Amino acid sequence: MTDSVAEPGAIRARTMLSPLSAALPTALSVASPPLLFGVRLWASVCLALFVAFSLELDNAFWAGTSAAIVCQPQLGASLRKGWFRMIGTVIGATMIVVLTACFPQDRIAFLALLALWGAICAFAATLFRNFASYAAALAGYTAAIVAADNLGATGGASPDVFMLAIFRASEICIGIVCAGIVLAVTDLGGSQRRLAAAYATLAAEIMGRFTGMLALAGSPLPDTRAQRWELTRRVIALDPTIDQALGESSELRYLSTVLQSALHGLFNALDGWRGVATHLGRLPDEVGRQGAETILRSVPFELRSGPGSGAPARWLADPVGLRRICEEAVRTLLALPAGTPSQRLLTEQTAKLLAGMVHVLDGLALLVDAPGRPVPGHSEFRLSVPDWLPALGNAGRAFVTIGAVELFWVATAWPNGASAIVFFTIVVLLLSPRGDQAYAGALAFTLGTAGGVLFAAIVKFAVLPGLESFPAFCVAIGLFLIPAGFALAQSRQPVVLAVVTAMAFNFMPVLAPTNPMSYDTAQFYNSALAIFAGCAAAPLSFRLLPPLSLGLRARRLLALTLRDLRRLALAPLPPSSEDWDGRMYGRLAALPDQAEPLQRAGLVAALSVGSEIIHLRHSAPRLGVAAELDAALAALAQGHSAISIARLRQLDRRLASAPDTGTETTIALRARGRILAISEALTEHRSYFDAGATA
Repeated sequence: MTDSVAEPGAIRARTMLSPLSAALPTALSVASPPLLFGVRLWASVCLALFVAFSLELDNAFWAGTSAAIVCQPQLGASLRKGWFRMIGTVIGATMIVVLTACFPQDRIAFLALLALWGAICAFAATLFRNFASYAAALAGYTAAIVAADNLGATGGASPDVFMLAIFRASEICIGIVCAGIVLAVTDLGGSQRRLAAAYATLAAEIMGRFTGMLALAGSPLPDTRAQRWELTRRVIALDPTIDQALGESSELRYLSTVLQSALHGLFNALDGWRGVATHLGRLPDEVGRQGAETILRSVPFELRSGPGSGAPARWLADPVGLRRICEEAVRTLLALPAGTPSQRLLTEQTAKLLAGMVHVLDGLALLVDAPGRPVPGHSEFRLSVPDWLPALGNAGRAFVTIGAVELFWVATAWPNGASAIVFFTIVVLLLSPRGDQAYAGALAFTLGTAGGVLFAAIVKFAVLPGLESFPAFCVAIGLFLIPAGFALAQSRQPVVLAVVTAMAFNFMPVLAPTNPMSYDTAQFYNSALAIFAGCAAAPLSFRLLPPLSLGLRARRLLALTLRDLRRLALAPLPPSSEDWDGRMYGRLAALPDQAEPLQRAGLVAALSVGSEIIHLRHSAPRLGVAAELDAALAALAQGHSAISIARLRQLDRRLASAPDTGTETTIALRARGRILAISEALTEHRSYFDAGATA
């Protein structure tokens, strides 16, 4: 009887536990990576503090802070960030020694130049991207960190600045090295694989959607503009992933131009797709179907992989073989007999798309270490500044606000005012490159700092007094660092990520561990107040002197691109295609993620028009039509697209009426295809190309 009663209860228990047991492995697999990162963060900080205490450094907490800052959920990001942090630390420490040597007795001049150095670093941090931007910001606030120990209560320089700079730089570098050791031992890295998967996914999707569009030509052609705009946004977003992959491999750093060329190849592919789609949309259905069929037959079946399951894997499996197929397809397309400019345009633009895929496959071959991959040629570094105004605005804000905080410190003789300057400088320099997101980021950072102060007070006054050994101290800080690392790795919302980051990074400066530990409550509260006040003043600076809005930045990039295109149209000796393409790639990369899709499309169209103009400039003298081309491009430079299109048509008729002379006929037909591509781009984006037209 008992067994018969217990049996239904056991069945119900097993029924209730079954979903739980099935979900438990999934939950563990999801929670394990962030939890492991929390342990890595804790181990990095503990190792850095152990080394700093062993060397009897004054402010060992800077070693722990640096280890916490460098530690990132991705190995490549951590190593790359550590390397650039070391560079920025050395530059900042050297600069503060130079400033002190130049103005050992002039307090005002020293503080003014310290603010000027912060402005220079804000300028550089805005111009650079990713971890190079971080290094520039770090060079600015490292100088402030050293100055905080170097200056007296009201800003008088100390003759011990050289040794102080060495100590602070050593503490920071110890944290960097310790975090790198822990991460290298416990994390095999995955940025290289993620980048390869991203390249393969984008390449497969572009080719699949492009060939799918060709297959539907002749019927109502699908509008692929929204797809191209979204793909352009995803290509732009690859830039930070490339930097993370460079951090994991010295070989990739040496061959970084191959990865950048792969990124540019995706832009070229999207540009070629745009040219084909625009032209097919303007052709009669039957003519468009015939042209699309001709092009589609020239695209090998291996390259027609769609975005479905397994397509990216085929690109990753044999990038070298696909590269050879792609190159052969480019040669086949360029050799196709084309009797009309329309056919020539379709073949040229498709060849441009496939040539871009060749560069993508070069990058894939490097990332997967494919045997037999081609040896990359030498590529020169070209610095291209998309827009100087955001950098100048951030530099001006940094100079004014850092100077204002310095004056407040001098006027009030606040004993902990130097710490407030340090943390104000940190937040202002780190967040200035984020544009109109800087204010929200600074508010979130301030909130996170308040949380860090609270947890540091709990650990310092409620936990540590009962502990004596260093292992016990490590266990105590682990109660905060491991959950903070878990939350940091799990955070996806920018605001939440900023709050958790500030809590994790500011925990050690507020805790300020020493050997032996000091429990002076007044000192703790004064130090915590200075750190919080410095962070809290940063949002005020962004509110009083706001950065350029994302919308204004996008409009300026479009306006600057249009200005450069008009100058190009008037230049008798245009720049090389590589220079023009590099400048446009920089503008595309600088375009805010929140930019309108039509703005991205305008930049891609300008890239295409500029490239075609450069090619026409080189062929026009040989064809004897330089004067006619100058007249058409002059109208384009004045913002009169309709007149420019009419003159381009006259030029096309002039080339069509020229006698057949062998090679000249091929060059003329190719030039007519380029004229058609320019005319269609001007027609599709007439409002952009006619903006600010001159009388």
